[in-house]
Amino acid sequence: MLAPSRRAPASAWRPDASAAPATVYIGLGSNLGDRLDTLRAAVRLLRDGAVPGTVLVRCSPVYETRPLGPSTGAYLNAVAELRTVAEPTALLAALLELELRHGRTRRERWASRTLDLDLLVWEGERGMVELEGPPLRLPHPELEHRDFVLAPLAALAPELRPRGAATVSELLAALKPGERTIAAQLPELLC
Repeated sequence: MLAPSRRAPASAWRPDASAAPATVYIGLGSNLGDRLDTLRAAVRLLRDGAVPGTVLVRCSPVYETRPLGPSTGAYLNAVAELRTVAEPTALLAALLELELRHGRTRRERWASRTLDLDLLVWEGERGMVELEGPPLRLPHPELEHRDFVLAPLAALAPELRPRGAATVSELLAALKPGERTIAAQLPELLC
């Protein structure tokens, strides 16, 4: 695994065969169709082994949020914690395949979507893994500016330090009012 706080191209990833599984946090989002059912279906696939070498550990609460950019309609967002022995680009490819299975099309940045699965943070045995894409950047480049990612992530790992300095809770507290999109926390659980 790469040393913590060391930026490397995503293609330079070399897993350590003797390393323990990594803890990975992924963002889930949907604003088309039956949003909650779509998120539940994605979580079921993760739980049932749709991604080789990956186990679903737990899920955050679900939040309803206003859209950014050209999207219309409110989103439902959550975060899932995974344990994986997969390498980052393989996990990303598997997540993109799950999006496709749920009718996701990529035409325009921030467009409405049936399912969005984003790799947010990758914590290995030696700390946070930082990768500089393409096709992947870790931690997620917009993480610290998105309450719809930080709030569910804080529900699971409030003391996590995605970039080594501020905790997820501190990043969430530091958001300006104009960066806040959460309208409500839903009572429903994904897992």
